[in-house]
Amino acid sequence: MASGTLFVVATPIGNLADASPRALQTLRTVDLVACEDTRTTRTLLARHGIEARTVPLHEHNERAAATRLLDALRQGRSVALVSDAGTPALSDPGALLVEEAHRAGIRVSPLPGPSAAAAAFSVAGFAADRFLFAGFLPAAAAARRKALRGLDLPFPVIVYEAPHRMAEALEDMRERFGGEREIVISRELTKKFEEVVRLPLAEAPAWLAAEPHRIQGEFVLVIAPGQPPPGLTIDADAVLDVLLGALPPSEAARLAARITGAPKRELYRKALERGK
Repeated sequence: MASGTLFVVATPIGNLADASPRALQTLRTVDLVACEDTRTTRTLLARHGIEARTVPLHEHNERAAATRLLDALRQGRSVALVSDAGTPALSDPGALLVEEAHRAGIRVSPLPGPSAAAAAFSVAGFAADRFLFAGFLPAAAAARRKALRGLDLPFPVIVYEAPHRMAEALEDMRERFGGEREIVISRELTKKFEEVVRLPLAEAPAWLAAEPHRIQGEFVLVIAPGQPPPGLTIDADAVLDVLLGALPPSEAARLAARITGAPKRELYRKALERGK
């Protein structure tokens, strides 16, 4: 029996009309839809008149759910992997299932579409041929400040942040990068109360505090490229730590080596040690 296909399906980050025709057709025809929160996904499915069997796959059950879904795929059933919003496995669950599907020889097919990081970068206006997506900053203040030390880079850096930590995160960024460094704050992208603003970090706290509703919603921050002084050595370990929060060891080591110039093999060894 031929195995099924695992479709990795990007879904809207806010506006449900952003779902692509191909994504909707796939969700109509697969046997199972693996979703971060079944209630959220059922709202999308109901909006488009789709009846599909949904199964939960989230950070608390990912390994067990992946095992069951792999069994279904081996039996020839097709599975669509979605997250609550945007592209699965980017600061969302799903990477483990995708990895295990590859190892089992199961076809994995992407259906590209909405991504909060890509959307925020597109409206930031920083001309660059590359950027770093760092995912969520650490929740603890000391860990967040350590992470920011590795993000003073000569190209844009994209991070996600929770609304209740925004004020502290902006202050930490101002202290680390200086008040003149620009930042683009994207709030509630594609939703009714969407806001996008580009301003110096020195002005960001006042903008956040100017309207009470701004401490709510989902945020994507794009930090402007830095200008490291000549001869400054970028902390390879700090960069690696940040990348490991969002990427597997091999990819984190590859990007850290490219960013810092440190040996890829040594960074990969450290990445594996951190994962133990």
